[in-house]
Amino acid sequence: MKNRSRCNKFKFAICVSLLLVVACQQPARFEVADTQGMRWFKGNTHTHTTNSDGDSPPEVVVDWYRRHGYNFLVLSDHNVLTDPAAYAAPTDTIFLLIAGEEVSARFNKKPIHVNGLNIAHLVPPQSDSTLVGTIQKNVDAVREARGVPHINHPNFRWAIPAEALLQIRNDRLLEIFNGHPMVNNLGGSGHASLEEIWDQLLTAGQRIYGIAVDDAHHFQREFAPNRSNPGRGWIMVRAHRLEAKEIMANLEAGLFYASTGVELEDVVAHADSMVIKIRQKGDFGYRTAFIGAHGKVLQVSETNPAVYRLRGGERYVRARVTDSGGAVAWVQPVWMQE
Repeated sequence: MKNRSRCNKFKFAICVSLLLVVACQQPARFEVADTQGMRWFKGNTHTHTTNSDGDSPPEVVVDWYRRHGYNFLVLSDHNVLTDPAAYAAPTDTIFLLIAGEEVSARFNKKPIHVNGLNIAHLVPPQSDSTLVGTIQKNVDAVREARGVPHINHPNFRWAIPAEALLQIRNDRLLEIFNGHPMVNNLGGSGHASLEEIWDQLLTAGQRIYGIAVDDAHHFQREFAPNRSNPGRGWIMVRAHRLEAKEIMANLEAGLFYASTGVELEDVVAHADSMVIKIRQKGDFGYRTAFIGAHGKVLQVSETNPAVYRLRGGERYVRARVTDSGGAVAWVQPVWMQE
């Protein structure tokens, strides 16, 4: 009996070991979201009017975006909540105005700006004795107003380094492109670019998604590189319908791409591959970089569609599509199944 018992224990140990080996050999698989029946909706979540420091009243700003093919817009004036009902036609089924505010605080004379999207009421700017505390309190205040926060232009006046962002909780959105000419998107002089900051957060395990915005202030007179004009950065969000609650939920789920001009037909994550179908514009050429942890370029494709097949060992995969004119689309990271 003792020998039989020892034999059974030995067999059990072998079975467990084999199961562990098989489990370790399971191929990497992407988390796959169900996007069946969803459409793309174009929107901007950061722009200004004469209610703060813009040069045009809300009705002019709203009209510009409506006329230029946007489906939704957030008016994000500094510490001002503009009532969408005052400027949105109730029967308009192709354009949605969403309540918003750029909650504008300061720490040691540095600007700490957190957008509040779809907030229920005005959010007063919060202060704290530390940089991280100041950011966190403003993110929390947006959440308390039943809104969705996104942290704005970290490199504006070099206010928010990656080390601070790594400590922030309950924020899912970060500006990785801002159309204002003074926000230092590309970094330099020892400062990381916004894309490099994004990869630092992703590599650390934060599920945070990158948005592109106008931060437009100037709708009058000339459109020029040294002015903060509209139409420079936007997002394309997947949703079943043009409704604020679903748009917000899908933003925080990463069901969108960000762009400065490149349009995508589709982004499909299969269990073992990512497929990006680019909308051809004229005779432009396209280069797609598939990027993983630490910002490492895993593969470069110049085909359309661009396809990345999992190799194993990836933590996440995102993509940057650049056209031959310099415009970019950023595809959100897709994570591995645990």
